Amino acid sequence: MNLSEVKDLAQKIRAEIGKGVVGQADTIELMLTALFSGGHVLLEGPPGTAKTFIAQCFARAVNLQFGRIQFTPDLMPGDIVGSNLFNFQASTFALVKGPIFCELLLADEINRTPPKTQAALLEAMQERTVTLDGVSHALSARFTVVATQNPLEHQGAYPLPEAQLDRFLFKHDLGYPSLEEERAIVSSHGSGAEKKRDPASFGVGPVADAATIAAAVEAVAQVRLNEAITGYVVALVRATRESPDFSAGASPRCSAMLAVAARARATLDGRDYVIPDDIKALALPALRHRVILSPAAEIDGRKVDDAVRRIIDQVEAPR
Repeated sequence: MNLSEVKDLAQKIRAEIGKGVVGQADTIELMLTALFSGGHVLLEGPPGTAKTFIAQCFARAVNLQFGRIQFTPDLMPGDIVGSNLFNFQASTFALVKGPIFCELLLADEINRTPPKTQAALLEAMQERTVTLDGVSHALSARFTVVATQNPLEHQGAYPLPEAQLDRFLFKHDLGYPSLEEERAIVSSHGSGAEKKRDPASFGVGPVADAATIAAAVEAVAQVRLNEAITGYVVALVRATRESPDFSAGASPRCSAMLAVAARARATLDGRDYVIPDDIKALALPALRHRVILSPAAEIDGRKVDDAVRRIIDQVEAPR
C-alpha cells in the first residue's frame, strides 16, 4: 500500500465514523494515528460526551474484532483475561478466554476499577500477550485498547497507576460540543427512544479489514525520520524531566512512541517524511498523562497542559 492509498483509507474511515459521530474530529484523528502506529488511546471526558459511542463506531469502521469490558469496582483480573477451568467430564483444565482476546478492546470507564484489576491490561498492552497459569497466549498483532474514563473529580474513580498510563500512546480530553454540534447531535440522536443507539443504526459499516490495516502500518514504517527530528523528539521529552514544573517527566518509551506516531501523522497527511509540526501536534496528548506536577506547581495552581505547552514553545524545533 502506498501513501496515497493510506490517506484515502483514512478519509473513508473518517467519513464512515462521521455517519454516527457529530464533530470530534481531533479525537478521531488521534485514534487513526494510534491505530496506524500500534498505540493505545485513553479518552477522558465527562459523562455523555460520546466516548463509548466513538469507540464503537471506530471499531465497526475499521472492521476489527471488537471486545468490550465495563469496568466496575468489583471486577476481577480473571474477568478480563479469562481463566483455566477444570472439566470434570474430561478431567482436564480448559482455557476460557476473557474479552481481552480481541483486536480492538473498549475498556469502558477504566478508572472505575481498582489498580489490581487495571494491572491485568499491562502485559497485553505492552507485549500483546496474556499469561495464564504460566502459559503465554498471543493476542492479535493489531490488538488496540481504547479506554475511557471520567475525570477524577467524579466520585468512585481510581487514579490510573503511572505504569498503566505510560502504556497509552495518547490521552485525549474530550470537552462539550459547540452549540451547532450539540444541535446536530439532538437532531441526529434525539429522534426517539425506539431507535437503537448503536453504530449500525446510523449506517456505520466496515470500510477496512485487518489485512488493510496491516498494510497501512507497513507503509507508515517506511516514512523517513531524520536525525534533526529525532533530536527534537528526544529534547522535548527530556525537557519534561528537567522542568521545575514536574516532579516526574516522560519516559524513553514516550520518545519512541512519539516518533512512531509522528510517522503515522505524516502518512495521514500524504507525506513520506516527518516535519516538526507533526511532533508539535502530537506532543501534548503524548505527554500530558506521563508527567507529574511538582508540589510547588500544584500550590501555584498550575495546570499540566499549560506546563507541557510551555515546554513545546521553549524547545527549539529544527528548521
